[in-house]
Amino acid sequence: MFSGVDLSTLIARAIVLLVAFSIHELAHAVTADRLGDPTPRRMGRITLNPLAHLDPFGSLMLLISGFGWAKPVMVQPLNLKGNPRTSMAIVAAAGPLSNLLLAILFAIPVRMGLVGLSFGSTGTLPSLEHLFFEFIWINLILLFFNLIPIPPLDGYKILTGILPPEMAYNLRILEQYGFMVLLIAIFFLPMVGLDILGWFVSGPSQKLLLFLVQ
Repeated sequence: MFSGVDLSTLIARAIVLLVAFSIHELAHAVTADRLGDPTPRRMGRITLNPLAHLDPFGSLMLLISGFGWAKPVMVQPLNLKGNPRTSMAIVAAAGPLSNLLLAILFAIPVRMGLVGLSFGSTGTLPSLEHLFFEFIWINLILLFFNLIPIPPLDGYKILTGILPPEMAYNLRILEQYGFMVLLIAIFFLPMVGLDILGWFVSGPSQKLLLFLVQ
């Protein structure tokens, strides 16, 4: 099941998963709470405890493939201050923004020459260089993956929050089929040469990684 992924990479990704997913979902929860919706607080999502945020299948996907997802934070848009659509877009944007900030934070020591980067480790445990690479890379993957405008990802909520109301309303039909469309894009389109994740996630992540560390 984990063919092609060595043990040190699995350990590194597990560490990143605990931190990145927890902060990503906490960012959603805190933003919604600050904007007036008590739902995340009532559901125990104002916490860094990974057990409150991790989704088993999404976590497994991250360990195997390097991308995945956590348990969505429930938000009631009508409880949010201001325009509910705009406020919901702000809540949605908080998660990917947190991943960008984490990637920048870990890229600073690399850019300063204090830590190198390594794609892997020779031992069982990940080296510091390997851990830094996985931390920056996975946070960038989560950033761009979540910005894809397909429900239930954050990019869809951001898009519907900034589009004119009529256009946003017409897109609501996607909410019924969004997860299926996402699975097709991830698993089936690459079989026919359409690497959606490569175009919109891996490619931009690689370019931004090089920009941050060089």
